[in-house]
Amino acid sequence: MSDSKYITLISYDGFEFVVLREAALVSETIGAMLRGPFREAQTGRCEFGEIRGPVLEKVVEYFHYHYANRNQTDVPDMDIPVDICLELLMAADFLGLDSKPQMRDIS
Repeated sequence: MSDSKYITLISYDGFEFVVLREAALVSETIGAMLRGPFREAQTGRCEFGEIRGPVLEKVVEYFHYHYANRNQTDVPDMDIPVDICLELLMAADFLGLDSKPQMRDIS
């Protein structure tokens, strides 16, 4: 298992995003990918064959936004570009992000 503090998320069009592992664990899907004997757990690299780079970039922004504000109340909503709303909604559903995310422990 990769014990790196960071993981790499890769979009289907080849964009790579280095993300704080703890921040990315808000996603149930990523948490599952990083557990057990899976390739992602060994390499710390998660590939998403259905998510475009601009959409994954906004997902990564959300991970860091959520992580930075995890102990705050009354956090303003993020700005979401209209042109990626539907794709972002589908990505959020696939990644297991709900309206009240919790940090997940993968140990």
